[in-house]
Amino acid sequence: MMLLIRWALGALALMIVPEIVSSIRVESYLAALAAALLLGLVNALIRPILILLTLPITVLTLGIFALVINALLFWGVSELVTGFRVDGFWAAMWGALVYGVLTWMINLALADRKK
Repeated sequence: MMLLIRWALGALALMIVPEIVSSIRVESYLAALAAALLLGLVNALIRPILILLTLPITVLTLGIFALVINALLFWGVSELVTGFRVDGFWAAMWGALVYGVLTWMINLALADRKK
């Protein structure tokens, strides 16, 4: 049940991103749900592999290259989901950063306090 709540709140966060980054568009909540699901899968499955493969350049740039990877994955998801559009790399960079902060805040709010 908590997974569905996180997914719905992630989609809501994705609906907020165009309010902050003007060159990103989310046309419907259904598109946001699909994009949030795909972003979650990409971040869980593909991102760790890319981080591992690019570890030397990530270390050399003191972790800044990880932001580039996030932006490229965010942009890639926008190419796969109709109704979710990102106009260029810099929009993807800022959108991924804003979405990351929003989902971090959601995860912080929903964290299990008992641990």
